[in-house]
Amino acid sequence: MPDLKKLLVINCGSSSLKYEVYEMPDKKSLGKGQVERIGTDKGVIEQSSSKGEYKLEIPILDHQKAMELVADALTDSELGIVDVIDEIDGVGHRVVHGGETYANSVIIDQDVINAIDKNSELAPLHNPANLTGIQQTTKLLPHVKQVAVFDTAFHQTLPPAAYLYGLPREYYEKFKIRRYGFHGTSHRYVAAKALEMCKREACNTNIITCHLGNGASITSIMAGKSVDTSMGFTPLAGLLMGTRSGDLDPSIIFY
Repeated sequence: MPDLKKLLVINCGSSSLKYEVYEMPDKKSLGKGQVERIGTDKGVIEQSSSKGEYKLEIPILDHQKAMELVADALTDSELGIVDVIDEIDGVGHRVVHGGETYANSVIIDQDVINAIDKNSELAPLHNPANLTGIQQTTKLLPHVKQVAVFDTAFHQTLPPAAYLYGLPREYYEKFKIRRYGFHGTSHRYVAAKALEMCKREACNTNIITCHLGNGASITSIMAGKSVDTSMGFTPLAGLLMGTRSGDLDPSIIFY
Protein backbone atom coordinates (compact mmCIF):
# COMPACT_ATOMS: atom_id res chain seq x y z
CA MET A 1 0.00 0.00 0.00
CA PRO A 2 1.49 3.40 -0.98
CA ASP A 3 2.30 5.95 1.70
CA LEU A 4 -0.67 8.23 2.30
CA LYS A 5 0.01 11.95 2.09
CA LYS A 6 -2.11 14.84 3.30
CA LEU A 7 -2.46 17.80 0.94
CA LEU A 8 -3.96 21.15 1.86
CA VAL A 9 -5.70 23.06 -0.95
CA ILE A 10 -6.26 26.80 -0.47
CA ASN A 11 -8.35 29.26 -2.46
CA CYS A 12 -7.89 32.83 -1.20
CA GLY A 13 -10.55 35.09 -2.70
CA SER A 14 -10.94 38.84 -2.33
CA SER A 15 -13.17 38.55 0.77
CA SER A 16 -13.24 34.81 1.47
CA LEU A 17 -10.92 31.84 1.88
CA LYS A 18 -11.79 28.22 1.16
CA TYR A 19 -9.68 25.20 2.02
CA GLU A 20 -9.80 21.41 2.01
CA VAL A 21 -7.50 18.61 3.13
CA TYR A 22 -7.13 15.52 0.93
CA GLU A 23 -5.56 12.16 1.62
CA MET A 24 -3.51 11.13 -1.39
CA PRO A 25 -3.25 9.20 -3.61
CA ASP A 26 -6.85 8.18 -2.80
CA LYS A 27 -8.12 11.78 -3.27
CA LYS A 28 -10.18 11.30 -0.12
CA SER A 29 -11.43 14.51 1.50
CA LEU A 30 -10.63 14.59 5.21
CA GLY A 31 -12.45 17.86 5.81
CA LYS A 32 -12.97 21.35 4.48
CA GLY A 33 -13.80 24.85 5.59
CA GLN A 34 -14.26 28.43 4.59
CA VAL A 35 -13.68 31.88 6.00
CA GLU A 36 -16.22 34.52 5.01
CA ARG A 37 -16.51 38.30 5.32
CA ILE A 38 -12.77 38.94 5.48
CA GLY A 39 -12.14 42.64 6.04
CA THR A 40 -15.04 43.10 8.45
CA ASP A 41 -15.70 42.80 12.18
CA LYS A 42 -18.36 40.17 11.44
CA GLY A 43 -16.12 37.47 10.02
CA VAL A 44 -16.85 33.78 10.38
CA ILE A 45 -14.94 30.53 9.88
CA GLU A 46 -16.77 27.23 9.42
CA GLN A 47 -15.21 23.79 9.07
CA SER A 48 -16.65 20.30 8.67
CA SER A 49 -15.03 16.89 9.01
CA SER A 50 -15.83 13.44 10.35
CA LYS A 51 -15.30 14.85 13.84
CA GLY A 52 -18.13 17.36 13.47
CA GLU A 53 -18.82 21.00 12.70
CA TYR A 54 -16.53 23.83 13.79
CA LYS A 55 -17.70 27.45 13.73
CA LEU A 56 -16.30 30.68 15.09
CA GLU A 57 -17.57 34.22 14.58
CA ILE A 58 -14.85 36.80 15.08
CA PRO A 59 -13.55 40.03 13.50
CA ILE A 60 -11.33 39.10 10.54
CA LEU A 61 -9.72 42.27 9.28
CA ASP A 62 -7.34 40.76 6.71
CA HIS A 63 -6.21 37.55 5.02
CA GLN A 64 -3.33 37.14 7.46
CA LYS A 65 -5.82 36.80 10.31
CA ALA A 66 -7.91 34.44 8.17
CA MET A 67 -4.93 32.12 7.64
CA GLU A 68 -4.16 32.12 11.37
CA LEU A 69 -7.76 31.05 12.06
CA VAL A 70 -7.49 28.29 9.44
CA ALA A 71 -4.38 26.91 11.16
CA ASP A 72 -6.20 26.94 14.51
CA ALA A 73 -9.27 25.20 13.05
CA LEU A 74 -7.21 22.55 11.26
CA THR A 75 -5.53 21.53 14.52
CA ASP A 76 -8.41 22.10 16.95
CA SER A 77 -8.15 19.54 19.78
CA GLU A 78 -11.77 18.38 19.38
CA LEU A 79 -12.84 19.19 15.82
CA GLY A 80 -9.56 19.53 13.92
CA ILE A 81 -8.79 17.77 10.65
CA VAL A 82 -5.17 16.99 11.61
CA ASP A 83 -3.56 16.54 15.01
CA VAL A 84 -0.60 18.79 14.24
CA ILE A 85 0.03 21.11 11.30
CA ASP A 86 3.19 19.18 10.37
CA GLU A 87 0.97 16.33 9.11
CA ILE A 88 0.44 18.42 5.96
CA ASP A 89 2.82 17.14 3.26
CA GLY A 90 2.07 19.64 0.50
CA VAL A 91 -0.04 22.71 -0.29
CA GLY A 92 -1.78 23.78 -3.48
CA HIS A 93 -2.91 27.37 -4.06
CA ARG A 94 -5.41 28.58 -6.60
CA VAL A 95 -3.89 31.76 -8.06
CA VAL A 96 -6.10 33.89 -10.28
CA HIS A 97 -3.63 35.53 -12.66
CA GLY A 98 -0.44 34.10 -14.10
CA GLY A 99 -0.36 36.51 -17.04
CA GLU A 100 1.54 35.16 -20.02
CA THR A 101 4.21 33.77 -17.71
CA TYR A 102 2.61 30.46 -16.77
CA ALA A 103 0.80 27.91 -18.91
CA ASN A 104 0.98 25.18 -16.26
CA SER A 105 0.99 24.71 -12.50
CA VAL A 106 4.39 25.32 -10.89
CA ILE A 107 6.21 24.73 -7.62
CA ILE A 108 6.37 28.04 -5.79
CA ASP A 109 9.75 29.73 -5.36
CA GLN A 110 10.81 33.36 -5.14
CA ASP A 111 10.58 33.83 -8.92
CA VAL A 112 6.98 32.61 -8.88
CA ILE A 113 6.15 34.89 -5.94
CA ASN A 114 7.63 37.84 -7.84
CA ALA A 115 5.60 36.97 -10.94
CA ILE A 116 2.35 36.70 -8.96
CA ASP A 117 3.11 40.08 -7.39
CA LYS A 118 3.84 41.63 -10.80
CA ASN A 119 0.56 40.30 -12.18
CA SER A 120 -1.34 41.85 -9.27
CA GLU A 121 -1.94 44.89 -11.46
CA LEU A 122 -4.04 42.60 -13.68
CA ALA A 123 -5.94 41.07 -10.72
CA PRO A 124 -5.73 43.63 -7.88
CA LEU A 125 -8.49 42.04 -5.78
CA HIS A 126 -7.21 38.47 -6.00
CA ASN A 127 -3.46 38.11 -6.57
CA PRO A 128 -2.51 40.03 -3.39
CA ALA A 129 -4.83 37.75 -1.40
CA ASN A 130 -3.30 34.70 -3.10
CA LEU A 131 0.16 35.96 -2.12
CA THR A 132 -0.88 36.39 1.50
CA GLY A 133 -2.08 32.79 1.55
CA ILE A 134 1.27 31.63 0.17
CA GLN A 135 3.30 33.76 2.59
CA GLN A 136 1.32 32.69 5.65
CA THR A 137 1.53 29.04 4.62
CA THR A 138 5.31 29.41 4.29
CA LYS A 139 5.44 30.62 7.90
CA LEU A 140 3.32 27.70 9.09
CA LEU A 141 5.01 25.04 6.95
CA PRO A 142 8.44 26.38 5.94
CA HIS A 143 9.76 23.04 4.65
CA VAL A 144 6.68 21.93 2.71
CA LYS A 145 6.46 22.36 -1.06
CA GLN A 146 3.70 24.61 -2.35
CA VAL A 147 2.22 24.63 -5.84
CA ALA A 148 0.51 27.50 -7.66
CA VAL A 149 -2.40 26.53 -9.93
CA PHE A 150 -3.25 29.47 -12.18
CA ASP A 151 -6.78 30.31 -13.31
CA THR A 152 -5.42 31.75 -16.55
CA ALA A 153 -2.99 28.94 -17.43
CA PHE A 154 -5.44 26.73 -19.32
CA HIS A 155 -6.21 29.57 -21.73
CA GLN A 156 -2.60 30.17 -22.73
CA THR A 157 -3.29 27.96 -25.77
CA LEU A 158 -5.63 30.59 -27.26
CA PRO A 159 -4.52 31.53 -30.80
CA PRO A 160 -3.76 35.21 -31.57
CA ALA A 161 -7.07 35.53 -33.43
CA ALA A 162 -8.84 34.76 -30.14
CA TYR A 163 -6.72 36.67 -27.64
CA LEU A 164 -5.90 39.88 -29.55
CA TYR A 165 -8.38 42.76 -29.46
CA GLY A 166 -9.20 45.07 -32.36
CA LEU A 167 -6.80 47.67 -30.98
CA PRO A 168 -3.39 48.98 -32.06
CA ARG A 169 -0.92 46.12 -31.65
CA GLU A 170 1.34 48.29 -29.50
CA TYR A 171 -1.29 48.12 -26.73
CA TYR A 172 -0.61 44.40 -26.52
CA GLU A 173 3.15 44.66 -26.99
CA LYS A 174 3.63 47.47 -24.44
CA PHE A 175 0.83 46.88 -21.95
CA LYS A 176 -0.11 43.21 -22.50
CA ILE A 177 -3.75 44.13 -23.16
CA ARG A 178 -5.24 40.89 -24.46
CA ARG A 179 -7.83 38.26 -23.66
CA TYR A 180 -6.55 36.12 -20.79
CA GLY A 181 -9.62 34.11 -19.84
CA PHE A 182 -10.41 32.82 -16.36
CA HIS A 183 -11.98 29.84 -14.56
CA GLY A 184 -9.33 27.74 -16.32
CA THR A 185 -9.08 25.11 -13.58
CA SER A 186 -12.84 24.60 -13.78
CA HIS A 187 -12.95 24.37 -17.58
CA ARG A 188 -10.04 21.91 -17.63
CA TYR A 189 -11.74 19.69 -15.05
CA VAL A 190 -15.18 19.82 -16.69
CA ALA A 191 -13.71 18.94 -20.09
CA ALA A 192 -11.78 15.98 -18.66
CA LYS A 193 -14.85 14.74 -16.79
CA ALA A 194 -17.02 15.02 -19.91
CA LEU A 195 -14.49 12.99 -21.92
CA GLU A 196 -14.41 10.35 -19.20
CA MET A 197 -18.20 10.06 -18.96
CA CYS A 198 -18.71 10.06 -22.74
CA LYS A 199 -15.82 7.61 -23.25
CA ARG A 200 -14.17 9.91 -25.77
CA GLU A 201 -10.56 10.81 -26.52
CA ALA A 202 -9.48 14.46 -26.32
CA CYS A 203 -7.64 14.28 -29.65
CA ASN A 204 -10.85 13.90 -31.69
CA THR A 205 -13.40 15.73 -29.53
CA ASN A 206 -14.59 19.34 -29.53
CA ILE A 207 -16.25 20.54 -26.33
CA ILE A 208 -17.95 23.68 -25.05
CA THR A 209 -17.62 23.91 -21.27
CA CYS A 210 -19.72 26.14 -19.02
CA HIS A 211 -18.73 27.51 -15.62
CA LEU A 212 -21.98 28.78 -14.14
CA GLY A 213 -22.08 30.50 -10.77
CA ASN A 214 -22.08 34.05 -9.46
CA GLY A 215 -19.25 34.44 -11.95
CA ALA A 216 -19.79 32.65 -15.27
CA SER A 217 -17.86 31.85 -18.44
CA ILE A 218 -17.87 29.48 -21.40
CA THR A 219 -14.91 28.00 -23.25
CA SER A 220 -14.42 26.30 -26.60
CA ILE A 221 -12.01 23.36 -26.39
CA MET A 222 -10.47 21.49 -29.33
CA ALA A 223 -8.30 18.42 -28.80
CA GLY A 224 -8.02 19.23 -25.11
CA LYS A 225 -6.88 22.83 -25.63
CA SER A 226 -8.72 26.08 -24.98
CA VAL A 227 -9.18 27.94 -28.29
CA ASP A 228 -11.68 30.62 -27.25
CA THR A 229 -13.31 31.81 -24.04
CA SER A 230 -15.85 34.43 -23.01
CA MET A 231 -13.92 36.30 -20.30
CA GLY A 232 -11.34 38.76 -21.53
CA PHE A 233 -8.66 41.10 -20.19
CA THR A 234 -10.54 40.92 -16.88
CA PRO A 235 -13.34 38.67 -15.56
CA LEU A 236 -15.88 41.42 -16.36
CA ALA A 237 -16.31 40.38 -19.99
CA GLY A 238 -18.54 37.73 -21.48
CA LEU A 239 -21.73 36.36 -19.97
CA LEU A 240 -24.17 38.23 -17.75
CA MET A 241 -23.20 37.40 -14.15
CA GLY A 242 -24.35 37.95 -10.59
CA THR A 243 -22.50 41.24 -10.07
CA ARG A 244 -20.88 41.76 -13.50
CA SER A 245 -22.63 43.06 -16.58
CA GLY A 246 -20.74 40.92 -19.07
CA ASP A 247 -20.28 42.31 -22.59
CA LEU A 248 -21.71 45.77 -23.22
CA ASP A 249 -21.79 47.96 -26.30
CA PRO A 250 -19.38 50.83 -25.37
CA SER A 251 -21.77 53.33 -26.97
CA ILE A 252 -24.24 52.75 -24.14
CA ILE A 253 -22.00 54.72 -21.77
CA PHE A 254 -21.96 57.82 -23.97
CA TYR A 255 -25.66 57.52 -24.84
